Amino acid sequence: MSPYLVVGGVVLVGVLLFVAAMGARRLIAPSAPTPAKESTYECGVDPVGEGWAQTNVRYFLYAFLYVIFAVDAVYLFPWATVIRSSDLALASLAEVGIFVGVLLIGLAHAWRHGLLRWL
Repeated sequence: MSPYLVVGGVVLVGVLLFVAAMGARRLIAPSAPTPAKESTYECGVDPVGEGWAQTNVRYFLYAFLYVIFAVDAVYLFPWATVIRSSDLALASLAEVGIFVGVLLIGLAHAWRHGLLRWL
């Protein structure tokens, strides 16, 4: 049997299970929409104004930079275990040097464009 048929079969079964679950929910779940149920609830306070608010992009930028520089730990921890084997030590040291170099270039780029200033 072709591996593509197996993957296609698994995807098809997953889609069918999803459709069956959504159909069962629609048939079984009670539904009594009222204006009070459909209104926005914010910690017991009536909402004021529209739901759209302008947010400073800077906060998303900090979150994005944090994710980029925190994910590098996922790659550095396995490297720390490989560096102990004598046959891969020099090659893995070169690879992690390139990896950290690319991270430092990204950090320098963010710093040069003033993305790390909080003000």
